Amino acid sequence: MGGGRENVVSWLMTLDLLSFFVVYELVMLRAVNRAIQKVRHIANWIWLSNIVLESLLPAFAVALLSSASMVPAYRPLANPAFLAFFVFISLSTLRLNPTFCRLSGAASAASYLAAAAYLGWRPTLNWDISLLSPQRAVFGYAATLLIAGFVAGVVAGEFRKQVDAALREAELRGQVDRLEHDLAVARSIQQSLLPGTIPEIAGFEIAGWNQPADQTGGDYYDWQLLPDGKVVVALADVTGHGIGPALLASVCRAYARANFRVGNGLLDAMEHLNAALAGDIGEGRFVTFVAAVCTPGSPRVELLSAGHGPLFFYVMKEDCFEQIGAQGLPLGIVAKLVSEPPQILELNRGDLLVLATDGFFECANSQGEFFGSMRSEEVIRTSKEKQPREIISALYQATLAFSGGTQQQDDLTAVVIKRT
Repeated sequence: MGGGRENVVSWLMTLDLLSFFVVYELVMLRAVNRAIQKVRHIANWIWLSNIVLESLLPAFAVALLSSASMVPAYRPLANPAFLAFFVFISLSTLRLNPTFCRLSGAASAASYLAAAAYLGWRPTLNWDISLLSPQRAVFGYAATLLIAGFVAGVVAGEFRKQVDAALREAELRGQVDRLEHDLAVARSIQQSLLPGTIPEIAGFEIAGWNQPADQTGGDYYDWQLLPDGKVVVALADVTGHGIGPALLASVCRAYARANFRVGNGLLDAMEHLNAALAGDIGEGRFVTFVAAVCTPGSPRVELLSAGHGPLFFYVMKEDCFEQIGAQGLPLGIVAKLVSEPPQILELNRGDLLVLATDGFFECANSQGEFFGSMRSEEVIRTSKEKQPREIISALYQATLAFSGGTQQQDDLTAVVIKRT
């Protein structure tokens, strides 16, 4: 490999070409990295110059590293440096640009013909000469490079499709991750708005529970101590479930707390709440809302339902249920509340008032059958001796067993008021 003057000259020229090429590629790599860091594009003329210069390296090798002992016409055909053209054409697919690949093939073919001409090859138009003769075989080699460029363009196009699909998938995954993060934050905020402690009111035990169908939901429950010592218990169900109804539920809670604190009576507070919501709720949406006012030490409970029902009133002494319907229209449908006066209930020891959203009653099994009111009453009757939170748990477990593992379709919210 090292003996002989011609071999030494060939090695030195090869090292010179490779050194120049390595330095040039390092400069290009540095330019690309700086462009990535500054988030800017590299001009197309720079890429085109890069393609042309890369195709010239094998051409210089063919032209300068041929043996002087070989017949000039055969020098461009018998030089292994010709194979380097295919290396650069193959690498051009990494630019993911079919046009650049075709340009690489064309530049390689042109530079190869120029190198062959430099070595003494001359084309001929004599069609009687064999295709395998050096005068015509050089054309075949150049045509092969040109075809290789077009094949590389097809491959680059397929690579580009795969990369674009992967980028879209990654972008979509990033959007989903951001959305899930935002929903998790919204859920934590919404859950933090629910009561953190059980209200202490003489003669009553109260408990509430909520589980949205999605990350966030349109149901909520709340209780609030009024200036006169009474406690108002509220439960609301905004149409739909998800982030939109969750926002409306938060707005409804804020309006309710502001209006019930005034102390102008249950019906008056509900009218003001309806007027406030009617201006915010879009067409096709409404809120079913029920409020119960408990007086410490008194069996008297004042109840008003705006479109929310059925409500379950269990009378322990008679072991029977009284289903209470709504006294008025849901909130937000019309600007002025249409409602009857509040209903007054007398709760004796052991009596229960169960406020629940339709997620319980409309829970369906695999056959499409609803859990319904009758099953709800039976669970409440069976659990009547338990504490309110245990009654809610029993109701949820019963619906869960009834559904048979089907996905929860609606938000679940319940409040139990028990007279002690």
